[in-house]
Amino acid sequence: MNTGSTDPAAAATAAHSGGGEGFVELRGITKRFPGVLANDDISLDFRPGEIHVLLGENGAGKSTLIGILAGMQQPDAGEIRVRGASVRIGSPRESLELGIGTVFQHVLLVQSLTVLENLMLGGAWWRRIDRDAALKRFRELSELLALEISPDALVGRLSLGQQQQVEIVRALWRGEGVLVLDEPTSMLTPEGVRELGQVMVRLRDEGVAIVFITHKLQEAYAFGDRISVLRLGKLVGSIDKERLSGMDEQAVTDEVIRLMFGSTEGHDQDAETLSGLGHRRPHLSAERQAEEPCLNLRAVSTQGDVGECPLQDVSFSLFPGEILGIAGVDGNGQKHLAEAVAGQRLAAQGEIFLEGAKIERLGVPDRRKLGIRYITDERLGEGTVGAFSVAHNVVMKEIGQPPLWRHGISLWDRIFAHARGQIREHDVRTPSERTPIGRLSGGNIQKVLLARELADDLVGEAKVVVFNKPTYGLDLQSTRFARDRIRRGAESGLATILISTELDELIELSDRIAVMFQGRLAGIVENGEGVEREIGLLMTGAAAA
Repeated sequence: MNTGSTDPAAAATAAHSGGGEGFVELRGITKRFPGVLANDDISLDFRPGEIHVLLGENGAGKSTLIGILAGMQQPDAGEIRVRGASVRIGSPRESLELGIGTVFQHVLLVQSLTVLENLMLGGAWWRRIDRDAALKRFRELSELLALEISPDALVGRLSLGQQQQVEIVRALWRGEGVLVLDEPTSMLTPEGVRELGQVMVRLRDEGVAIVFITHKLQEAYAFGDRISVLRLGKLVGSIDKERLSGMDEQAVTDEVIRLMFGSTEGHDQDAETLSGLGHRRPHLSAERQAEEPCLNLRAVSTQGDVGECPLQDVSFSLFPGEILGIAGVDGNGQKHLAEAVAGQRLAAQGEIFLEGAKIERLGVPDRRKLGIRYITDERLGEGTVGAFSVAHNVVMKEIGQPPLWRHGISLWDRIFAHARGQIREHDVRTPSERTPIGRLSGGNIQKVLLARELADDLVGEAKVVVFNKPTYGLDLQSTRFARDRIRRGAESGLATILISTELDELIELSDRIAVMFQGRLAGIVENGEGVEREIGLLMTGAAAA
């Protein structure tokens, strides 16, 4: 890699007067990880006054490229030029000093601090904190972005859209150059997406270069001036500004699908998923609604470690065949809720009933025997052991139990045969049941988790299943597989809790949607027209409408 230039601040200052067409120019960027070529000779320009959309499946190389721009990773080859000067971005601080601000998918603000306190974090320890100067800068950026947020407001009391606006202010705090937005709209309501779009347009018109990473084609069409598509680490094509301006939404969709998959044939479902237009599941039938609840939580609270958000007085009922979606900004108690239902975390207060029987004192094995299953969001580590084979991981929660063990002796022929059956049924792409699971893709690891938790032949019938972010980080095919599996389970009578950071996913799959806010259940709404607005209000802690 070319490392020939100067310190970042000097490069940014010296380059104001000259350089190439792009504020940031990437030339031949290559990044390797063990067994993976994440970025393969990528060359891109990010130009002032332009919203440049980056599209591509999970694993296409977008996150790696953004990590390089943010100074979190170093390329193995290639050159980065900022305002015409060749630079090495050695750290996130150097990235900011060069005028590159990054807003990541998940909010990184400190919820218990005010807006201004968050913006002042990270300054040099030897400098005196200058509140007046910080207020002046905040007012400048608020005027630029047309924000109406008090600098003294607690961040935890802001809506997700407002928190993202504060993140944008923080990204621009040291100067307006390049703003990188990494999947910023997953849990935004339509109103929040529109507000973010207005902010991007204002910044673009002020000459800021905006890099907008999304997986939603509607957003790419609505906001993009230029679209580039990555596939398997390569830049496979772009739609430039002039051409894009003459295309309608369907033409853009067809072109992006062609670039992502090589053709448009047979990819109608991919287009639906990318556009957020998946078919909504029919609501729970009147017959099912008349049944007794399968699961009841009554005033359940948990205890949390430092930095965690425990549950506080959570109550709800879940019916057979129902999918109850759980929405909210990540970190508002969703993990504790999943673990409290599964038995991984015992309730500090309250009661949990499964088909009328109290289970809050039972651990994971006993709850599994009664029919409760949990698919964790941490696929490697908590969900599976990467160095163990697929077969080991499929039976991991039944070790020592018949019919695959007898008197403590492993019956390997039966274990491997069972694993092969699950691999076929769930279409797990693996060389063998003996392959270490850590070598599989995220989508195939997720299929193994589904096979283990939903199989009835070893531990009995599943009655309640908790999915925690089941499609996060998956490619389109694996996303569709997981969503179809969730639907099929509910149609067979399985009571389902679906925790997701994708609002489109919750609206597509759920019968009702509950919103978590600071460990409490802010409210539960019936899925239907206009539900996005109700969810948006609840995500701020407002009372249910």
